[in-house]
Amino acid sequence: MIEIENLVKKFGPLTAVDNISFTVQPGQVLGFLGPNGAGKSTTMKMITGFLAPTSGKIRVCGHAVEGDSLEAKRELGYLPEGAPSYGEMTPLQFLDFIANVRGLKGAQESQRIETVIAQLHLHQVINRPIETLSKGFKRRVGLAQAILHDPKVLILDEPTDGLDPNQKYEVRELIKGMAQDKIVVISTHILEEVDAVCTQAIIIANGKVVANETPQELIARSPSGRLEDVFREITSAEVLS
Repeated sequence: MIEIENLVKKFGPLTAVDNISFTVQPGQVLGFLGPNGAGKSTTMKMITGFLAPTSGKIRVCGHAVEGDSLEAKRELGYLPEGAPSYGEMTPLQFLDFIANVRGLKGAQESQRIETVIAQLHLHQVINRPIETLSKGFKRRVGLAQAILHDPKVLILDEPTDGLDPNQKYEVRELIKGMAQDKIVVISTHILEEVDAVCTQAIIIANGKVVANETPQELIARSPSGRLEDVFREITSAEVLS
């Protein structure tokens, strides 16, 4: 599982993440929600080891992210915000590079690359430079590298950003399929995605967890039955407090 305990991140006088704690179990898809600047991406970067926390503890599949970082990162697949890659590479070259970084070799490497190319429908662009691809295809290349080594934990920052409705549906179905034996954490601004994909939702505002419930429990709070209304009410109340 993922275990977060009293996590704090400060940038000088700014507290970006303010003493948050939660756990995510295998089989769960956690939607991580909040307004811009709430601390979502900062938290995800700490879980993946890209940022060191000011204080607190993070464990991924039993491995401390700070004390046993290499083992923790082996268990992780990460799609960062913006899906960064090497623009001069083709998707095939990039996936081959990531496979080598991840220690995949021979038949295993070939099989996994072929699998993710098929899953993300990359065949038509596989030999084009990434910098020439649309935002949607760049996002799919980023998702392909995140799942390439078949990790136990997936951390996905805006996984459907830039995709058209059909592509969004395909990625959501892929996430739901993978979640059967993985932990998946998704940061998203698309609230319909939470209802469609997630089994649990955490709302963060001003660096604090202000709700940790199932999407259905959150929706039940609102007379309108709309997750957008609940989100607006909860985050507005935190900002004004």
